[in-house]
Amino acid sequence: MTYRNAVSQPGRIWMQTSGAISSYDTGQLAIEPFAGTVTVRFSDAIVAATERAKVLREERREPVFYIPFEDIYLDLFEKTNTTSRSPMKGTASYWRVHAVGNSADDFMWAYETPETAARAIAHHGAFDPEKARIDVEPAEDKRHTPHVTE
Repeated sequence: MTYRNAVSQPGRIWMQTSGAISSYDTGQLAIEPFAGTVTVRFSDAIVAATERAKVLREERREPVFYIPFEDIYLDLFEKTNTTSRSPMKGTASYWRVHAVGNSADDFMWAYETPETAARAIAHHGAFDPEKARIDVEPAEDKRHTPHVTE
């Protein structure tokens, strides 16, 4: 299954490359572990893959998968000057990706020192669903899946 998560909505988030900080509407958020595998691709290259993703759910927004830095091929990324500001999450920094002869600005973002409400996503990155292919495979629920015995 391919999951296209939308982090920004028209008129709701603004990014600036000058290093200035911007903000968007607030709402409640919840962060929980995701049971399954999340794989992120850019230009046919796997740039991140994990079984340790976290899902951030924020009021009036699509869920966003955050992947631990240890499961991101950070050698393919270059930090940019872009930042954005969320009152509940803090200041996000952005990275450009370079893979298979292509690149995309502001492909990944992370809250390196998040606010208390978002502390669980520290040292995790999320990806722009307009630029990344995000494949999500939920883990099999063995308690509710019928099993055939031989």
